[in-house]
Amino acid sequence: MSPVNPLDDAATARVVVDDDGVVLEWNEGATRLLGHTASDVVGGPVSALCAPGGGCGGLLTGDAASEQRLVSTVPVRHCDGRTVPVGLIAHRRPPRGDRPGRWVIVAPVGETSRPLQPDDPLATVELVQSPCAMAVFDAGLRLRAMNTDMARVMGAPAERLRGLRVTEIGGREELAEVEQTMRQVLDTGKHYSVRTYLPQLGGSGVIRAWLTSMAPVLNGSGAVCGVSLAAHDFTEQLRARERLELVNEASTRVGTTLDVRRTAQEFADVLVPALADFVSVDLLDPEHGGDPPSEPPSPGVPVKLRRAADRSVLGRADAFPEIGELDSYPGTTLQSDALSQARTLIVTDTPEGMARRFAYRDGLARRVVEVGLHSALAVPLRARGMILGVALLARHRHQERFSRDDVLLAEEVAATAAVCIDNARRYSREREVALALQRSLLPRSLPVTAALQAASRYLPAARAGGVGGDWFDIIPLSGMRVAMVVGDVVGHGVQASATMGRLRTAVRTLADIDLAPDELLTHLDDLVVRLSEEAGNDGSPGEVGATCLYAVYDPVSRRCSMARAGHHPPLIVRPGGLPEPVEMPAGPPLGVGGLPFEVADLELPEGTVLAFYTDGLVTHHGQDVDTGRARLQEALAEPAESLDASCEHILARLLPKGDVADDVALLLARTRGLPSSKVATWDIPADPALVAAIRKQSVKQLEHWGLEEATFTAELVVSELVTNAIRYGARPIRLRLIHGASTLICEVSDTSHTAPHLRRARTFDEGGRGLLLVAQLTQRWGTRHTPEGKTIWAELTLLEGE
Repeated sequence: MSPVNPLDDAATARVVVDDDGVVLEWNEGATRLLGHTASDVVGGPVSALCAPGGGCGGLLTGDAASEQRLVSTVPVRHCDGRTVPVGLIAHRRPPRGDRPGRWVIVAPVGETSRPLQPDDPLATVELVQSPCAMAVFDAGLRLRAMNTDMARVMGAPAERLRGLRVTEIGGREELAEVEQTMRQVLDTGKHYSVRTYLPQLGGSGVIRAWLTSMAPVLNGSGAVCGVSLAAHDFTEQLRARERLELVNEASTRVGTTLDVRRTAQEFADVLVPALADFVSVDLLDPEHGGDPPSEPPSPGVPVKLRRAADRSVLGRADAFPEIGELDSYPGTTLQSDALSQARTLIVTDTPEGMARRFAYRDGLARRVVEVGLHSALAVPLRARGMILGVALLARHRHQERFSRDDVLLAEEVAATAAVCIDNARRYSREREVALALQRSLLPRSLPVTAALQAASRYLPAARAGGVGGDWFDIIPLSGMRVAMVVGDVVGHGVQASATMGRLRTAVRTLADIDLAPDELLTHLDDLVVRLSEEAGNDGSPGEVGATCLYAVYDPVSRRCSMARAGHHPPLIVRPGGLPEPVEMPAGPPLGVGGLPFEVADLELPEGTVLAFYTDGLVTHHGQDVDTGRARLQEALAEPAESLDASCEHILARLLPKGDVADDVALLLARTRGLPSSKVATWDIPADPALVAAIRKQSVKQLEHWGLEEATFTAELVVSELVTNAIRYGARPIRLRLIHGASTLICEVSDTSHTAPHLRRARTFDEGGRGLLLVAQLTQRWGTRHTPEGKTIWAELTLLEGE
């Protein structure tokens, strides 16, 4: 046989065979080894090359077909009829795209397959005592010598591999980079290193990390005649670093929000695919919304778990429970066992054996077999002495089973995630309590009044601090007037909601006695100061603070008076005009104490829109107030079909993502005016003899309005109120009747500031029954103080059709 060119591909016999055993390729090296030409064998069965009785026909079939690499000595028929024992290596090439699977068979040919001579420079390289895997390749990059450790790495002895290139020995694409680097060593004479990730040949198939160092081999004249290669397995060091990186990643990625499901999903996302191919997180449902149990469930008892999150490298499957679904796990499942034993459990089995453990849910066992799941571990999620649930990790793409190091890593990450989940659970529970409290304190619907048409929106904060103390209200007052209020308590959470409820109740109580806006805010300021003292803050101003805006609109006079305590002024849109802020004194926030509030009076044409709002609408995501108010004016200026539609449009424009860092309250009100034809007013002389004439005028007015059915009651009420004013009040005295949609209001005003008192007259008393009679005949009655004196009023409910 003629000498072989060092870089000649014919130094290796190479044959490609498909899965049916048909020869697809036959190179020159194969012809040199066996004498057959490509035209003789390509297209024919590979079994025709086997020596009779040699048993090599089943080499690539049967149990061997499931392997990825075969090393064997096979008796093969030479073209001259003799039998040649050939040491060969077969590499499996899996199907790719339209290309079917195939086998690549290689064997060394010629001089390179023989042992080195003692005087060969390549034989002088010391290999045996090296602590790492070492091999020597000649100028043709063909293996000439290696030590025992390299034989273990290569998965075959030196006599079987001698004369083959590294790509032929391993048959993996990753080794092409190693061979290319070896060529650089030959060309430059320099040292090089390369990192590769491939399994130990002939081993379990588990991917390992290798640092391959290469150096030139020099002959006596100093010329490069080969390459020495040393392979260092640094898999464990790499895995240790990856574990530290995973723990660090978990500490930054898990718990970015205070949402339980989001936190559980972050936990699953961190572990897939770094540690597992599938992760599910299932949580216990505490009874009656309380804390999770501190004691594990009894062994063998089914456990109900709610799916909080899952992640798979293959995507979600129909067999998985839906997120949020409550499922029952029998006592024999891995999840139940891990919870009852309160420790991490590992199971490794065949896919069919694993399927039996997941047969509790339709379709899940079939899915386990389809993907080839072979290893799983269940980690209980525990935090602050409570058992929150369980995380299940599974592998099918990862060829390695879960190791003890994997368990320690999973437990460490799970401990971090469990604390974050418990934090989110506690926050969610407090948030739900605060929201329930806030919903109970805010108006469920706005009252229908003749003075206003109104619409509102409220969005609770989606932030760590929880819901806040924003509120709004519309309060019907006497004389068909209506109060509009919006406020914001400093802080968040249950305490802020509770404070908001107290302030809202106080405003309604103070509004019921018809205080002017500045007086009402003064009383409210005193209340906030007292709340601060009760909170143990030594009465320090502003410790329990709030802002508030209070406005009163009268549809008869079409005037609105308002005052504010540190709150944003409302926006006003007059008919045909553009939105603009109301010019009014600011006033100090509530809780400062001792500072005055001022009233602004406005005349509002019918159809004027007032927009009241809180901080969260105009200062979200760091936006300054002026920019937010300008954007609100732009949104309010755009036409809308209704006030409700305008509210939706404003929120969509100013809060496009819907997630708000602070509570948002928005109240829009469009004014209505009461026609002058619905109001009748008389100046009353202070003469009791004229009361009868006043009654007749009142009856005549009611008949003009078509309220004949109400005349008897109205006549009595007018008589009692006018008589009372003449007898105990001060001139001038005025009577006013207001015809509302469903009420008739009788008002008597005088300049005395003395309020009447309702009392029960004794049997022989000649007077004292007037106001008692008014209280019994009317829906409601009361007194309001004015700058000029007082007004006594009473409302009568009109029957339908009046």
